[in-house]
Amino acid sequence: MDGVPRIPEQRRLRSAAEPEESAALRFGVLGPVRAWRGTEPLATGSPQQRALLAALLLREGRTATAAELIDALWGEESPSQALAAVRTYASRLRKVLDPGVLVSESGGYAVRGLADGALDLAAAQDLAAEAEKARGAGDLCHARDVLRRALALWDGEVLAGVPGPYAQAQRVRLEEWRLQLLETRLDMDLEQGCHAEAVSELTALTAAHPLRERLRELLMLALYRSGRQAEALAVYADTRRLLADELGVDPRPGLQELQQRILQADPALAEPPAPAAARTAPPPVRPAQLPATVADFTGRVSFVRELSDVLSSASGDAGAGRVMAVSALAGIGGVGKTTLAVHVAHQARAAFPDGQLYVDLQGAGARAAEPETVLGAFLRALGTADSAIPDSLEERAALYRSVLDGRRVLVLLDNARDAAQVRPLLPGTEGCAALVTSRVRMVGLAGAHLVDLDVMSPEEALTLFTRIVGEERVASERTAALDVVGACGFLPLAIRIAASRLAARRTWTVAVLAAKLADERRRLDELQAGDLAVEATFELGYGQLEPAQARAFRLLGLADGPDLSLPAAAAVLDLPPEDTEDLLESLVDTSLLESAAPGRYRFHDLVRLYARACAERDEHPPSERGAALSRLLDFYLATAAGVYAIERPGDRLVDGLEPTEYPGLTFTEGSAALDWLYSEAAPLLACVRQSVGTDRLRRAVDLLWAAKDLTESGADSRQYEATARAMCDATAAAGDPRAQGRARTTLTNVLLVSGRIQQAGEQAEKAMALAQSARDSTAVSWVANDRGLICLHQGRYADGRAFLEQAIEGYRAAGNRAGEALSLCNLSRAHLGMDNTAKAVAIAHRGLTAQLDIGRTMRLANGHFTLGVALTAAGRHGDALSQFTDALRIFEEHRQRLWQGTTHFRVAEVHLAARRPAQAARHAEQALALGCIGGDRMRGNVLTLLGRSLSALGQADRARACWQEALNLYQQCGAPQAAEVRALLTPLTAA
Repeated sequence: MDGVPRIPEQRRLRSAAEPEESAALRFGVLGPVRAWRGTEPLATGSPQQRALLAALLLREGRTATAAELIDALWGEESPSQALAAVRTYASRLRKVLDPGVLVSESGGYAVRGLADGALDLAAAQDLAAEAEKARGAGDLCHARDVLRRALALWDGEVLAGVPGPYAQAQRVRLEEWRLQLLETRLDMDLEQGCHAEAVSELTALTAAHPLRERLRELLMLALYRSGRQAEALAVYADTRRLLADELGVDPRPGLQELQQRILQADPALAEPPAPAAARTAPPPVRPAQLPATVADFTGRVSFVRELSDVLSSASGDAGAGRVMAVSALAGIGGVGKTTLAVHVAHQARAAFPDGQLYVDLQGAGARAAEPETVLGAFLRALGTADSAIPDSLEERAALYRSVLDGRRVLVLLDNARDAAQVRPLLPGTEGCAALVTSRVRMVGLAGAHLVDLDVMSPEEALTLFTRIVGEERVASERTAALDVVGACGFLPLAIRIAASRLAARRTWTVAVLAAKLADERRRLDELQAGDLAVEATFELGYGQLEPAQARAFRLLGLADGPDLSLPAAAAVLDLPPEDTEDLLESLVDTSLLESAAPGRYRFHDLVRLYARACAERDEHPPSERGAALSRLLDFYLATAAGVYAIERPGDRLVDGLEPTEYPGLTFTEGSAALDWLYSEAAPLLACVRQSVGTDRLRRAVDLLWAAKDLTESGADSRQYEATARAMCDATAAAGDPRAQGRARTTLTNVLLVSGRIQQAGEQAEKAMALAQSARDSTAVSWVANDRGLICLHQGRYADGRAFLEQAIEGYRAAGNRAGEALSLCNLSRAHLGMDNTAKAVAIAHRGLTAQLDIGRTMRLANGHFTLGVALTAAGRHGDALSQFTDALRIFEEHRQRLWQGTTHFRVAEVHLAARRPAQAARHAEQALALGCIGGDRMRGNVLTLLGRSLSALGQADRARACWQEALNLYQQCGAPQAAEVRALLTPLTAA
């Protein structure tokens, strides 16, 4: 029946194994907007909230954007807080409805997953369709009964009491449909001879709807068939006069014809109309609409195989395959979705001999293709005459599925906006298949095989570049070619544009192109050729974002680093984590952002550049860009300071750090704190480096200092060192002695940990001078401790003692108990070096006692370690092993890998001194596997010890190999231990 609204997307089929729900949700819109769980009514809220629910229920399962919902509820007079109100209404409805019913998608909302008959309108549609089918089969009794049941679902005014222009439009539309159903039922009443019964109802209806000519026509016919010809003609006279008075028109031709037939007493009026002759179906047409595939298609072997396998399942024997094969490819703009889909479709053509349909749904543009329009084009391509194509979406979709029944057709739906746009365009029978490409993941497309298309591998990218440019030009400049495809982020569109530019310029070398693309600020400008442009591709997606999404996209792109955690992103946006997550997930849905792992997000390199360009162009005021990065730095500094405080209670370093305005995370236990620090290492260090040349420099240096565990653990030593060197240069250029002193303090620590003692000494000397000139007592104490350690490594034990006593005095004056305990432990080692073993043991006991007073912290492990070293020198091997065992357990808990390795080395020393070479060798091997504080110099020490242990076990060849490697390491770093190892090797060489 014409004009019947349908919402098939909201309906789902229940499997045979799925139990019937005793308390399923039900909704009513054919009257007041109501909801029930089973028989229990649910509160649907205020009129505006009911208007939102009605708009979603009547959206045919499609996603309604926030702008569409605002327009539906308020029209052109929306309040300033309309968006917030919509979100509030949606949040309240979610609390009332079942989980997963009201979903967020593509920046809007949708109602999904309703059971059959859950909406009264859907039930009315099913009954209307059943009635039409029964009438077509000649079963008028059943058709009349079913239509009566459909009409009984109306309960007063549609959407009663619901405000807004959308609700008003729907009231008019659904009332019109109700009258159409009523007219159809009355028509069947007359066909069955119920003339007299129909007269009274038609009389009331014509009074209520005096200008509705079809009702007048039925009343005239009912009166005539009841033997009341004069009254029938009087109805016509009244109608003609009313139309002339009210509208200034004559009755329609059909009504005029009926009047003439009544005047002539046409005997055919007394008989029901004969069924229309069946139309002859047009011969099948085989469309071939696929675009041409590219000649240089490259790679994607696994994706081609995967998609081909899915398509082949649709072309198998009847009953052997699935009802329909649907594959949906999602990915960022320019990643090659269309190219891959077209290539796979061409390969599969033989499996679909009845044709291939193609359409660009323009989902990334401002005006996506309407499914009704697409269905009309598809039906014409399949041989359906224009006159046979119905008007409504539902009827076109039904006819489309009917035309495809029994045929093998492949449908390629390119560039789809969302699942709701796609659903009416899917074939409905086995033998057919659909390939869908979209920038959003089609999670709402039930039964679809989802494929996330990522960028090319470096090898695939280089192959594509070579095929376009030519083997000869690329072979001689392979390194430059790899730089080009790397600058393109391995994005196929970018590679194709870059290669096409190079191919068109015979005088350019690959290196010239690589140099042009090396400038990040110009890269997007360089990546355009003809009508192809990477920036334009991204612009399509950006242009569809809601204002809040667009702001998030711009500001998040400002941050360097490989990814961002959800809390860090919340700091950038200055929003609560819940709101931030909604925004980020909506950006992931559009493929403008990637979710690297749960709670972590990242940009493709070129998308990040585009986001930054948008920020420079669109972010107002411009100061918000700096404010966003300042909040991110504050977040990292505040959180890292909290981690440092948990790991080192009593350490007053955090009191001397720069203050922050934006808060960080708080942790209640050390394991979670360390998890955060190590997982955030790369973006944290990137944030430090990004602060070069800004007013954030001091905070950035302090963040680096607070995150010193990143180098002491060995987890991120190289990145930490590179960042420390960059901050030394930046602070020197800024002329800030306080910041420069602290930056050189962090670099001193890196060099100490890696065993580069001479360089560490040079940096420590500069750091001390700068800290003293800036009167930075916190840094002075730390540098004094480090200079003491450097002297110990250099064998200058008296100088080391002096520096360490200076550090202890500074820590004590500042009330830094943890720092004082640490320097006491180091002072013990100075006395060991001066052969004052008894005093070394006593001072180590003082250091350990101080650590125990503070609590069980990472530095407590240093106390046990230092006492173990002193006890080893004193020959108390059992006591030493006990201390080392305690130290190992704490270092392991705090993930200090390098300190674990160093402790295993000391344990090996004890075992070898106690003439247990097998145990010594085992611990030395563990030290080599873990690494040690002291870098190559310390590795040489471990190898020397391992060689001694193996020699004692009679494994002379292995011992020699260890000593030779140790000698090479000592020679490279200029260590004095080289002479000792040469002596060990000499007897073996002579032998």
